[in-house]
Amino acid sequence: MTHVTERGGVESGPNGGADGGDKQVWTAGTGRTGRKRTVTYADAGVSIHAGDRAVELLKSKVKRTMRPEVMGDLGGFAGLFRLNTQKYQNPILASSTDGVGTKLVIAQQLDIHDTVGIDLVAMVVDDLVACGAEPLFLLDYIACGEVVPDKVAEIGAGIADGCRYAGCALLGGETAEHPGVLRPDEYDVSATGVGVVEESEILGRDRVEVGDVVIAMRSSGLHSNGFSLVRHVLLGAGRMRLDTVIDDFGPQRTLGEELLTPTKIYAQDCLKLIEECEVRALAHVTGGGIPGNLVRILPEHVDAVVNRSTWRPQPIFDLVQAKGRIEDPEMESTFNMGIGMFAIVSAEDADRALALLAGRGLDAWQAGEIIEGTGTVQMIGHHTRG
Repeated sequence: MTHVTERGGVESGPNGGADGGDKQVWTAGTGRTGRKRTVTYADAGVSIHAGDRAVELLKSKVKRTMRPEVMGDLGGFAGLFRLNTQKYQNPILASSTDGVGTKLVIAQQLDIHDTVGIDLVAMVVDDLVACGAEPLFLLDYIACGEVVPDKVAEIGAGIADGCRYAGCALLGGETAEHPGVLRPDEYDVSATGVGVVEESEILGRDRVEVGDVVIAMRSSGLHSNGFSLVRHVLLGAGRMRLDTVIDDFGPQRTLGEELLTPTKIYAQDCLKLIEECEVRALAHVTGGGIPGNLVRILPEHVDAVVNRSTWRPQPIFDLVQAKGRIEDPEMESTFNMGIGMFAIVSAEDADRALALLAGRGLDAWQAGEIIEGTGTVQMIGHHTRG
């Protein structure tokens, strides 16, 4: 632990000092006479003991995420992972970094911290699987104004749960205390994930063809995007309370509970789909909404047609739009509107793909098709109501 020690005292020469008088002792940090005071890291607002306690509380959860390739235990300077290169002819590593954004503000206001870690993992691993990569491991970063071991353990437990759902190891991470930068009750989280894919099996726009089918997979709600707008519309201008019960959300379900619904993790479902069907590309619907993310997997000679009449967005989207008087294009470029992942599959495998996803408990449907075009997304029709 870093500390600065200030001590008082005098030195004397043979005759009461080299110059015949008393000599004052200079001490680090002040340039003044010492005052018998010790300053510790804790005085500056950083408790290493609290950080160590948080790690201890997390260990059992983290161990449940381990894969056979993980080497060593917690506490090393780096996480070690033995990649089984014999499984691949030309293995390609994929990486992704993301955070949760201002959804964390809702968690902090409600003092509920065990779900945002799932959001964090989802944002990272579902970007990895979009190129066909299997998520291997994840590293997290938690910055907080004050390390409260139980709270950090709750956040970390959610991250560990998300890793288990995704099938990847929580290989390591960092918890940093930032006094004077963040308030004691504030924190932010981010993570980096690494996956692997066979080079010849990388998914992307070069595989998409005219006649392919666009399959949609339902989201669990808002996921982790657009929360600055949500907070502005509902909690700011709308003056709604997080403990307000909204009948459309379900029996005794509050606004806060709906907003904190964890992001759906699609990684394992998509990997199984890739294994069993002819998948051309995957699009993870995050910031930018449906058109902003689906366009990223389209070659220049095709368009994706998405028919709104094939699904109804969850009530939370209706509430946000009504309270904010938000136009349809703004909603669709900000929120996922009820779809968290798209799969582009061959027409011959469409029914098989839908059956596989249904068998895994995932709500999925054919939302459109790939036609000749110029690399754009055509949103047609109207959402069903009632």
